[in-house]
Amino acid sequence: MLEGLMMDYPLTVTHFLERAGRQFPNAQVVWRRADKSVHRHRFTDLVRRSAQLAQALARLGVKPTDRVATLCWNHAAHVEAYLAVPCMGAVLHTLNLRLHPDELAFIARHAEDKVVIVDRSLLPLFNKFRARIPTLEHVIVVSEDGAAPDEGLDYEALLAQERGDFAWPPLDERSAAMLCYTSGTTGNPKGVLYSHRSIALHTLLVNAADGLGIGARDVVLPVVPMFHAMAWGLVHGALAAGADLVLPGPHLDPESLLSLMEQEKVTFAGGVPTIWLGILAALDQAPQRFNLSSLKEMVIGGAAAPPSLIDGFKKRHGLTVLHAWGMTETNPLGTVARVKKSLGHLDDPGQLKVRATQGYAACFVETRHVNDQGTVLAWDGETMGELEVRGPWVAKAYFGGDGKDRFTSDGWFKTGDVVTIDRDGYVAITDRSKDVIKSGGEWISSVALENALMSHPAILEAAVFAGRDPKWDERPIAAVVFKKGQTATEAELRAHLEPHFARFWMPAAWVTLEQIPRTSTGKFLKSALRQKYGDMLSQP
Repeated sequence: MLEGLMMDYPLTVTHFLERAGRQFPNAQVVWRRADKSVHRHRFTDLVRRSAQLAQALARLGVKPTDRVATLCWNHAAHVEAYLAVPCMGAVLHTLNLRLHPDELAFIARHAEDKVVIVDRSLLPLFNKFRARIPTLEHVIVVSEDGAAPDEGLDYEALLAQERGDFAWPPLDERSAAMLCYTSGTTGNPKGVLYSHRSIALHTLLVNAADGLGIGARDVVLPVVPMFHAMAWGLVHGALAAGADLVLPGPHLDPESLLSLMEQEKVTFAGGVPTIWLGILAALDQAPQRFNLSSLKEMVIGGAAAPPSLIDGFKKRHGLTVLHAWGMTETNPLGTVARVKKSLGHLDDPGQLKVRATQGYAACFVETRHVNDQGTVLAWDGETMGELEVRGPWVAKAYFGGDGKDRFTSDGWFKTGDVVTIDRDGYVAITDRSKDVIKSGGEWISSVALENALMSHPAILEAAVFAGRDPKWDERPIAAVVFKKGQTATEAELRAHLEPHFARFWMPAAWVTLEQIPRTSTGKFLKSALRQKYGDMLSQP
């Protein structure tokens, strides 16, 4: 080996913790409690309290690689767990509070959680499955109102017993830091184990100008829950950059989010499309009510955002949407839809088309798409195939060895997303492999139909799913939610679609709903629609 190479400096979460305290002691973590009161910590307080939490956990017997779970909303104590648990060498496991108790029991048992940190307001949910966690030794309760809990160990009382001078141990950057489980819409949820190295490299992307671009002057609001793929790296990104971090607690309704963004002068926010559809509708109803002049960008991911949503924010409210794609298995950021310099000549509709894709691969992430036989397909923007990815923050296996069929022999992860990739490398999701509609041997993109429907002025939400058809095997059915006080006939909706799609793509039936059913992470739950309405085409 040649001499004179670079230092083998460990890429660990500990660096973010120490950097936050030393470089940005006066940056803030701001959060809302259940009673909507707003509270603040400086980063120096956050670091001290994280050390106190690590000492308390060590006193309770938590050792390296032990799993410490959280069942919490987005708030400061959750951030403290984000730092304390991995930096002491244990593994933080974020439990999805929107899952069914049976699923939570499976996940906590599979992860072999030793300690659970739970919000007091979520104890009724936790008590439905706590007896089914055989490895559980301690329950720590976070009381949003400061009152001592009736059961379990009190979070604040535990921290008060510690000095906060915990000696953070040296860690292997390839050791486990955090554990997240998929939502389990097909089969049991699967665990994805993030290493310190993968989190550190992913955070550099979050802060990079061509990534999410979070910097020290930003005020970051993760609307995406901290139990969902580590809040997309927004927490670590804010800590690393020295940006103020604003957390909404349990208040995710449009009015609460808008008032918090205005009050704290949020510059960057991130969430799934369903959240932003509600926010756009609220702004449309009262355009002058909230001052969002500080908000420079909103990242939307978790599901494909309709172009009408991106365009509506820009044209009607002067707000910029950044479309991105990722998964629990990709840490999660994989692609970002920024407009390349070479495409800067495009007019507004052309740029919207680019910005409405999932974007091109982030640095160090590679993408390809394949057909059913595994043949790699051309980047022509037309040929549909399953997206596969690989990179330093992409999972190479599931925790416990589950789901081996999702990983190829040559080192790629099979995402389950059906996409096209154009010659400039922009990925456009046309469906999930389990949701794609196959009619008479031809593929129909439900996402394309949904985007077109949601561009109709009367429609708030739309989900297109496969209905069983005796002649064509499957035909599309459209479920729509109308905006308050508005409606449209089936003939009007068909007329809205017909100029853009082949005749066989037209929905064969329509369903009007009050709300589209959702997954635990806010995505449209098409399996529920198929189960309830999937046979309507074959009924007399």
